[in-house]
Amino acid sequence: MKRLKKILLIIGVLYLAITALAYYNQDKLVFMPSTMPMNHVYNFCQPFQEFWLNAEDGGKINGIHIKNNSTKGVVLYFHGNSGNLSHLGHVANMISKKGYDIIMIDYRTFGKSSGILTEKAIYADSDLVYKYALEKYTEDKIILYGRSFGTGVASALASKNKPCKLILESPFYSAVSLGQHRFPFLPINWLSKFRFPSNEHVKDLSCPVYIFHGTEDRVIPFASSKKLFDEIEGTNKKFYAIENAGHNYLQDYEKFKMGLTEALP
Repeated sequence: MKRLKKILLIIGVLYLAITALAYYNQDKLVFMPSTMPMNHVYNFCQPFQEFWLNAEDGGKINGIHIKNNSTKGVVLYFHGNSGNLSHLGHVANMISKKGYDIIMIDYRTFGKSSGILTEKAIYADSDLVYKYALEKYTEDKIILYGRSFGTGVASALASKNKPCKLILESPFYSAVSLGQHRFPFLPINWLSKFRFPSNEHVKDLSCPVYIFHGTEDRVIPFASSKKLFDEIEGTNKKFYAIENAGHNYLQDYEKFKMGLTEALP
């Protein structure tokens, strides 16, 4: 009996230690930023302008504005939880071929951007980007596009504004639900400092929504995307199940290309 109690005590202590480590290091579990030297010169095929946004708390957000002199409008693109702007040449090419301008930013600690990385700060930074876009485009010409982690940012931004469309590629239901899926042995709902409740934000949308998700996605479950789709009220929404696709490279599949043409005619 004493031995059993000792074993249970050790297991309990180890569990508490793992839980504490997860809590204090969750930003490292959620984000995988790639930094960039300040003197780095971006290389895009399209004409572009590099710009900076200054946050109230001192954060500095680096962005790229690709200018195709489009009369169609602009796509505000929010990337995933890894990499940086220098890795988004394929995105610039994909959207430019549709005839749109593009605005992309790096989150804090990504690329050249700096500042304390919190959910509140990310939302505030996305507000700055939207304000930047409104200085150059009317709101009915602004399209929000989020991929993976970026879908949580784009969904929140769309719920507070009136963009003409919202495109979500491989979205999650909420950051908490995704964490519970990945770490079912941890009390994620209690631990999480990054919640990104897309399921709540999509209830407040006033624009058409286009969702794309690979059926074989092992990073963000396909089912979470379907569940999110069901939370969107009304019928002004479309869901594209990309058969046999994983989390990345959806642009290589014909159904994605067809759907993107519908979303970005």
